[in-house]
Amino acid sequence: MKIPFSPPDINDNVIDEVKNSLMSGWITTGPKVKRLEELVSKYTPSPNTLCVNSATSGLMLALKWFEIGQGDEVIIPAYTYAATALAVIHVGATPIMVDVENDFNISHTNIEKAITKKTKAIIPVDIAGWPCDYNKINDLVKQKNHLFEPNGENQEKLGRILVVSDSAHSIGAKYKNNYIGAATDITVFSFHAVKNVTTAEGGALCINLPKPFNNQEVYDYLRLYTLNGQTKDAFTKSKAGGWKYDIAFAGLKINLPDVLAAIGVAQLPNYFENTLPKRRQIFDFYQKSFSDNDWAILPPFKSQDKVSSCHVYALRINNVKEETRDLIIEKITEKGVAVNVHFQPLPLLTLFKNLGYNIEDFPMAYKNYKGEISLPIYPQLTDNELDHIVSSVKESVELVLL
Repeated sequence: MKIPFSPPDINDNVIDEVKNSLMSGWITTGPKVKRLEELVSKYTPSPNTLCVNSATSGLMLALKWFEIGQGDEVIIPAYTYAATALAVIHVGATPIMVDVENDFNISHTNIEKAITKKTKAIIPVDIAGWPCDYNKINDLVKQKNHLFEPNGENQEKLGRILVVSDSAHSIGAKYKNNYIGAATDITVFSFHAVKNVTTAEGGALCINLPKPFNNQEVYDYLRLYTLNGQTKDAFTKSKAGGWKYDIAFAGLKINLPDVLAAIGVAQLPNYFENTLPKRRQIFDFYQKSFSDNDWAILPPFKSQDKVSSCHVYALRINNVKEETRDLIIEKITEKGVAVNVHFQPLPLLTLFKNLGYNIEDFPMAYKNYKGEISLPIYPQLTDNELDHIVSSVKESVELVLL
């Protein structure tokens, strides 16, 4: 039996929607993108949603809009995918890494210790689809506004550190009984090929800024930013007599095309109605299957305030070395089950080592990583395949540890 780790869920509805886009004669940014934005706002509490070509671009766009650049600091967790840090680096700012908690997510206490007068933003990350403690983080930036030194109009207007949620994993997760999307100033989702909802490549910014900001005006500005600062998109320019445009400012080219948005348009309603409940069933099956094993540390699933999107089942093997975990993965793979690791903490990677980050400064991030094995979790899995995954993991762990 061969079980892939995360194949895309492409059904006839997706194919029909993409075909409709192809046959329409319009495949770049246009009505499908607008429809996807409307759907994201419908299924989350976000007032305004802007689709872009990747979550990385979305993070960069949020930081650029807030006029973050050289000399500024942005606090991020050490335990995340590289894109969180790269977005900060690409706008010229410095990523300030802090350690995480046992649930994989950024530590509120460590954020507080890291805030300085140079701090302009915090990017918490919902690892594996488990929401961060957003109320604590939002309260913290208000408490620390006396340290905030604004450099620019939007920073003056907000008057505090910007909170941008890296929710690449967590569309469909719940925080305080609401779907993730409006827990912070800006929330960024990923629609990459392996995510719960995909557009092959893509992402979205959910804009939820407080007064005196007008979220529709911010959306309009950011939309121009994704199109090189051009005052008319290609769809509008294609209309009779609509050719003339202006370049209002030096924007980026990070728009999402319709032919990709069509995949998400087909997937999103079905995701909330059918796929997400199925992912939760599989997550719960794993929880029950490994609950009696002393060597298993189960990932967070539900609490009074949170429900995971079940993007990744991040099983941890208790009290093992990294090399032992790797050997267990080899044994599982030999049984035909593809597994993964989420993630290598950033200080383990060459780029960040060369920038001076040291994994010894982030003991919890390393402790979480060294025993972590991500198991397949997607709606196409059959009961037989799930049984095989569980037995393969148990047999492999026991073979290596006992």
